[in-house]
Order: sequence, then structure tokens, then C-alpha cells
Amino acid sequence: MSPSIASLAQNDGANPGPVGVIGASSLVGNCLLPMLVQDGWQVTAFSRQGGPFGGEVTWRQLPAAASSTSKPLLPATERATPYWISVAPLWVLAEHFSLFESCGVRRLLVLSSTSRFSKDDSSDLQEQAIAQRLADAEAQVQAWAASRGVELVILRPTLIYGLGRDKNLCEIARFIRRFGFFPLLGAAQGLRQPVHAQDVASACLAALRAPAAANRAYNISGGSTLAYRQMAAQVFVALGRPVRLLQVPLWVFSLALAVLRCLPPYRHWSAAMAERMNRDLVFDHGDATRDFAFAPRVFALSREDLGK
Repeated sequence: MSPSIASLAQNDGANPGPVGVIGASSLVGNCLLPMLVQDGWQVTAFSRQGGPFGGEVTWRQLPAAASSTSKPLLPATERATPYWISVAPLWVLAEHFSLFESCGVRRLLVLSSTSRFSKDDSSDLQEQAIAQRLADAEAQVQAWAASRGVELVILRPTLIYGLGRDKNLCEIARFIRRFGFFPLLGAAQGLRQPVHAQDVASACLAALRAPAAANRAYNISGGSTLAYRQMAAQVFVALGRPVRLLQVPLWVFSLALAVLRCLPPYRHWSAAMAERMNRDLVFDHGDATRDFAFAPRVFALSREDLGK
């Protein structure tokens, strides 16, 4: 770790300095921005859609297709930004390497996913491709950071939920609202560790300056470990509906999927998703607790977590 980063990391003053956030309008990004402001950071947020004018966060709109030859998106007076967080899809990060370099990046924190491990042997080729894409993107950003002397922190969350915007539990909730039940493949006893988006954002904030986190990767899991069927049952409870879990064999599930995939909301569903209901997807976050005091909440769904 360079002395300048170490001193900044240990600075507990009210104004840590400037930080750039890529993917700021994402679920985790929306949780992270107010945390950064409250912690005293000078925040510049980047998004494809842009953001609101005024307020304590400066918004910049990313071009529709950035490239390594893109002109800097910040005025010269704003380019001294040593800290960066990316909560955008990891595989788009290479588009922004020139932006980071033009701003004098010294530490970069990025979100990956435990899907790089849980989907690498999936029976669905598209899911295998996602896992490989994540692994390749991690390798690419690690190589770039090492070549530029940039401290890199990688966080890999498990199943993210919360605030009615996730693509996990909210999809179960939409299915229940529409059909009044939820199908399970077999016993659906595979273990899960859902992690709230606010806890992921808190981990980003804590790891951003933690000296021990430099050039390390961490799995970020939730504070509860429960079976898939228990997780699905809690969605019913949060919605105020009777629990109606329908246990079906794989051939019935596959037949139903063939019909469901004709509907736009379910086009990405696959038999592999059902097969994982009986697989344990458990990741230890002990390293994150040790290095930056990560302490995720116990899984407890509210109606607000599931949207409308």
C-alpha cells in the first residue's frame, strides 16, 4: 500500500475527499450515495441515465458506448479523484479505465458476484457464460490495476434483495401476486444467504478505505442461512398471503417453463434455476468481517423490500 493511500485510509476526518461512483442509479448505487454523503465524501455519480441536478451529489451522464479513447467526462478542476467505486456490471468496467486514469485513481472498489462460482457448472449454457464473463472481467480489472499501481478491492455479493428493485426475491413476489402460488423443484432445501442491498452498500463504504482490503477479493453474504423453500415462504408472509408452495418434479417444471417463457417477464427463466433450488450456495464472509467489520442483518423481509 502506498503511504498516501494508507494515510487517507486511516483519516477519520469529516471530509475524506472526492469519490467517483460508476453505476450510481443501480439498486446498490442508490443505497450507497447517501451513505457516502453522510460519511463526508465529495461524491460524483456516473450513470447512463444521468441523475438529478442540485443536491449534495454531482451527477454525470456516461455516454451510451464509452471506449478507451473517450474524452474525460469531468472538467479539469474535478479530475483529482483518487477513490472510485463501481456498482455497475463488472464486464463494462474496461470501458472506463481511461476515465479512472485521467482522474488519478489510486483505489478502485468493484462489485462482482458469487455467481462466478455458483453458475460455472450450470446445465444452462447462458449461465455458464455469465460465470465465465465475471471471471474474465475480474482477471481483466486485476491485470489493469496491477499494471497501473492501483489498489483494487473486489466484493462478491450473494443473492441481493431489497427496496423493491432486485431481480431475485422481487421476481418471486411478482409470480406469487400473479398466480397465487410458487413452484418448487423437489424439496428445495438448498441453502441461501440473501444479503440486503443496503448491507452491500455498507460493505462498499467500509472497504473503500480499509487498509487490509487492498488488492483482495471478498465474498459478501447475508446474516442468515436458510433453505430455498424457507426463503420463498417468507415472501408469501411479507406479502400477507397464505404460503402456497407447490412441489413438482423436474419434467413438470420444464413443461411449465416452456409455457411461462412465452411471457416476457419469464423469458430468462430456465430449468437450471430450478435445479439450484436443491444446491447449497453458501459463502463465508468471515474475511470481510475481520478486515472491515462487515456485519450483515438477519434476513427479515418487509413489504417494501418486494415492491409493487
